Amino acid sequence: MWPDPRVSKFVQDNFIPARVHVKDDAQKFVEYGDKYGAQWTPTVLQLDPKGEERARIEGFLPTDDFLAQLMLGRAHLAFGMGQWDDAERRFREVVEKFPNSDAAPEALYWAGVAPYKKTHDPASLGATAKAFKERYQGTPWAKKASIWG
Repeated sequence: MWPDPRVSKFVQDNFIPARVHVKDDAQKFVEYGDKYGAQWTPTVLQLDPKGEERARIEGFLPTDDFLAQLMLGRAHLAFGMGQWDDAERRFREVVEKFPNSDAAPEALYWAGVAPYKKTHDPASLGATAKAFKERYQGTPWAKKASIWG
C-alpha cells in the first residue's frame, strides 16, 4: 500500500489501516468524505478507537515529511487518550528523527504540554519555551510557547 518500507512498517505497527479509493468505492468515498470532511485526495485520517479524528494529512508529501506527520498524528492519538508519557515520548521522537520537518516545531510544543497535563507542574512549559529560543524561532509554535518563558 505504501511505496516506502519505513512508512509501511510504521503504519502496520501503529494503526489499523483502511483505504477507501475514490474510483473503486465511490459510495463509501462520498460517505466517509461527508462524515470526515475529506475534500481532497489523498486524505489520511488518524482516528482514535472511538472513531474521532485526531490527525489529518491532506495531499502528497515527500516520504520523510509524510512519516514525520504520521508520527505526529500517532503522538496526538496518545495525547487525546490521556497517555501523557507515551505522548511526550512520541512527540520528542518526531523532533529527534525529523528535526527539519514542518512537524518538528509542533511536536516540540506538545512535548512540553504533555508532562504539564500529567503533573500540572509548569517546569516543562518553561523548558519548552527555552528550547524554542534555541530552535524553530519564528514559527507559530514558538510564538505560542513564548508566554511560558
